[in-house]
Amino acid sequence: MAERILFGTDGVRGVANVYPMTSEIVMALGRAIAVAFPCSKGRTRILIGKDTRLSGYTFETALATGACSMGADVILVGPVPTPGVAYLTGSMRADAGVVISASHNSFEDNGLKFFGGDGYKLPDKVEARIEELALNPSQLPALAVGSHFGRATRIEDPSGRYCVYLKSQFPKHLSLDGLRVAIDCANGAGYRVGPMVFDELGADVVAIGDSPDGTNINENCGALHPEALGRTVVERRCDIGIALDGDGDRLILTDENGHVVDGDGVLAICSAHMAEHGKLKGGGIVGTVMSNYGLEVMLKKQGLVLERADVGDRYVVEKMIAGGYNVGGEQSGHLLFLDHATTGDGLISALKVLEVMLTTGKRLSELAKIFERYPQVLISKKVREKLPIEDLQHTSSTINRVESQLAGKGRVNVRYSGTSALLRVMVEGEDEGKVRSYAEQIIAAAREDDLLA
Repeated sequence: MAERILFGTDGVRGVANVYPMTSEIVMALGRAIAVAFPCSKGRTRILIGKDTRLSGYTFETALATGACSMGADVILVGPVPTPGVAYLTGSMRADAGVVISASHNSFEDNGLKFFGGDGYKLPDKVEARIEELALNPSQLPALAVGSHFGRATRIEDPSGRYCVYLKSQFPKHLSLDGLRVAIDCANGAGYRVGPMVFDELGADVVAIGDSPDGTNINENCGALHPEALGRTVVERRCDIGIALDGDGDRLILTDENGHVVDGDGVLAICSAHMAEHGKLKGGGIVGTVMSNYGLEVMLKKQGLVLERADVGDRYVVEKMIAGGYNVGGEQSGHLLFLDHATTGDGLISALKVLEVMLTTGKRLSELAKIFERYPQVLISKKVREKLPIEDLQHTSSTINRVESQLAGKGRVNVRYSGTSALLRVMVEGEDEGKVRSYAEQIIAAAREDDLLA
């Protein structure tokens, strides 16, 4: 497959009004997706949602303009979490869905994430087709004229629709009555629906990060900065803290003592509970190359497997579907429960943990002890170019040596970033000092191979 120009690991992303995130490119992508998803029964319907970034207004207009100019009808839902857009795409019988968001990035950035009519993120080959059409307008059919123009309409209360769906996924015999839940909405797309769903399920809700102004999304709050949430949990004597990121597809928790429980911790808690009750499919779960080695050890003791996918929740989903798994995710908090959602969903994931807490009667701090986290060191360095690692003499030989020294007691993963010119070296093992030394040895070898910038 040819090298992609617009698309990265998760859609298109960059600084707003700097290539490729310009109005012109976004309009071209709107035209491209209208053509890439033809509808056999009338007009193509494209659903568009966004987070709370200031630039979202500009790109929403550009995207809708591009799609309508090709004769597609557009459904605008405004600020809704990414998984909510995925759900609404299917619920509204749209042919495709688009989220205008740069996820956990600061407000200066923006991006586009794409979904098919089934609510799943697009495979590489479909993204490649959209990119080809956007960059080569001569391949597009003629623009719509006269009555063939598309229409753009807004639906009422999309957050309420999504909230109803979320509540339907929580066991009807359980209630959050008596629980105090703190939620940090990251001043992002979940600022309405997040507090709403827990309140309507009976919890006493303490909300922070729920006052977006267009520029404060992810700013010292949310899943990337759970410190404020931890303090709130302790000060307000909450039972759990729930941190979303800017587009609501990521979850980081804090227990009642303010201690962080990341994606690996959630996967450990939920997979063990589901396996015990015969609800875990595939004989294990799907993680990524970044999932902590301690999670793999814990699962193995329970007779379960950890399949590892490339970084990126859509690659996790692809492996889950291929292997028949219903649970998977990333250490960063992108968690997938395919019996309930087609993509990473921070609110669904939080509800799954609350279900375990209520069913077992255990506090989150007790549940989180289920696996012992191995020390993990990650070092990232800029590179001149992304040369094949196996062709780098010193780097590859050092990796092989470290792997042999860690055999059965740790793990090495060396890869390039999917979105930046970075080499990422990750080493895990029982001894943190040795792990750091091994990672630095690999970086030194890369420098000797003249790879680093």
